[in-house]
Amino acid sequence: MFVGQRTRGPPSFARSSGPAPLSRRRRREASGTLGGRPIGSARRPGRDRSTNRPEVAAVDNPRGTGSGPVYLDYNATTPVDPAVVRACLPYLHEHFGNPSSRHPYGEAARAAVADARARVAALVGAEPAEIVFTGGGSDGDTLALRGAALAHRRRGTHVVTQVTEHPAVLENCAALARLHGHRVTRLPVDRHGLVDPADLAAALTDDTVLVSVMHANNETGTVQPIRELARLARSRGALFHCDAAQSVGKIPVSVRELGVDLLSFSGHKLYAPKGVGALYVRAGLALEPSTYGGGQERGLRGGTENVALIVALGEAARLAGSEGERAGLLRRRDLLHRLLDEHLPGRVTLNGHPERRLPNTLNISIAGVRADAVLDAAPGLAASAGSACHEGDDRPSPVLVAMGADPARAMSALRLSTGRWTGEADVREAAALIADAVRSLPAG
Repeated sequence: MFVGQRTRGPPSFARSSGPAPLSRRRRREASGTLGGRPIGSARRPGRDRSTNRPEVAAVDNPRGTGSGPVYLDYNATTPVDPAVVRACLPYLHEHFGNPSSRHPYGEAARAAVADARARVAALVGAEPAEIVFTGGGSDGDTLALRGAALAHRRRGTHVVTQVTEHPAVLENCAALARLHGHRVTRLPVDRHGLVDPADLAAALTDDTVLVSVMHANNETGTVQPIRELARLARSRGALFHCDAAQSVGKIPVSVRELGVDLLSFSGHKLYAPKGVGALYVRAGLALEPSTYGGGQERGLRGGTENVALIVALGEAARLAGSEGERAGLLRRRDLLHRLLDEHLPGRVTLNGHPERRLPNTLNISIAGVRADAVLDAAPGLAASAGSACHEGDDRPSPVLVAMGADPARAMSALRLSTGRWTGEADVREAAALIADAVRSLPAG
């Protein structure tokens, strides 16, 4: 498929992150269409532009999102890459062995896990022995934060994070305070969502055991100065954790260059299935396990490994984020922003840093309308009003409020995130759909 050709959505067997709000879905079902096409209509096979390999034909889900809305919600979840599906399927039926078993079935599974571990390690510049497989981003955050804080209690009981973190980090910090008596400091951010290193330096004490700051924000895409923040933490003897769920696979990530002790990420943000992720744990660093059991994953996460999902993550890591793919994401993101400015002159405001931002993420506020009303009026578009973790919550985004946005601006914010199967035609159609929806709404 050539750039600019209408792609309509990700591969035909992949579904979006969840059902649309009922008001939108009922409206589409009543009309017998979904995203402008008849429900159930087939999609012509195409090609994956990023690798030029044929798409895998869908068997169980021939419609997928191919006949659905334009998908601009890649920060919520990504469709599973067809090559990832091909790689993991044999481990769901043929290669069924337990990696802990010593017979050939177990040896085959163990070798597959080892190969995946090496691929994941290479993606983030780590050694294979430093990679622990997890159940996803939140699971990795829990192991990192709880594990480090409890294992190093004698070092201190002060934890530092910042206000725009993912709930997986904020809630773990709150649990440390509630259950274990840790003191938690939340650093502010500026109007672009950046942490000021001077604020971290001022917050660090001799009792600080752990600092946790995300690499890139899931709503705005703002990329934090992790290297400088980690250096400050290390200078005071504190450990540094980074939630990199949104950055891994979109921008280069090297644990050595960043200088972090712990880094967590999730498979379903980089074209692997949901339910698998990884945590980088610096060699020699002790953690309290999150699950006690048979000693799997260096004793940090007991339980028989999910070989199929681990293989899937390894293949996704192998395919992740080439320089050409990043450049294409950036072009389409900026085209979308320019088109919206042209369609809605004077009404579009960027949320997030204009430069230190993920190449696929555009968070904008449109003056005079609420984001949920825009999405309801644009059933041909699949996007988010804020984080997918809070979709349906009728409150302004805590991230944007922390950045100083007033409630009206925060409630009018759309998060538009492109990905591997977003074509130029998708971007142009999405801009037109948003503009038409805004014009159809009464001025607020």
